[in-house]
Amino acid sequence: MRWSVCCYLAEYVWIFSFINIIIPSFAMPITVCYPNKINHFMCEVLSVLRLSCDDTSLQQLVIYIVGFFAIVLPFLVITVSYICIISTVMKIHAAERSKAFSTCSSHMTVVAMYFGTAMVTYLTPPSVESLNKDKYVSVFYVIISPTLNPLIYSLNNREVKKALTKLYLGTTMQMKMADHVEIL
Repeated sequence: MRWSVCCYLAEYVWIFSFINIIIPSFAMPITVCYPNKINHFMCEVLSVLRLSCDDTSLQQLVIYIVGFFAIVLPFLVITVSYICIISTVMKIHAAERSKAFSTCSSHMTVVAMYFGTAMVTYLTPPSVESLNKDKYVSVFYVIISPTLNPLIYSLNNREVKKALTKLYLGTTMQMKMADHVEIL
């Protein structure tokens, strides 16, 4: 990929994200009722909407429409591209196929974790029972997915696999030794 294409893609994402947040916020302001404490870990748009005294059905509709374009369409594009990749990989020799699937599987894991939790958060109908669920799901896609991302991608690296195996075996041996000492 040329550097100019990379810059254009980054600019597009920044501008789209900015417009995605600013325009609906200014175009459809809400009146906030008391108590005005957000039942969430962060200032999530759906939690802020729950504080409104007004009918927020229009804002929720906008969130679903924007969610379709910002979440579902990229997910579908990635899924279709992986279907094309898998069909191409199936035509190559078994030795190279294993390496290709290993690389693809780590990326598909990250995509499924991120987009899956985002879809659950933004594209499911709101309900009173889902308040706490939304909090924990958002923690998953805001904190856990990005934290696990380097680990998932590094599992393709032989040195990382070797270090994790050594760490696991060392921990297992220590636990067995501790159990043996307790028995004595």
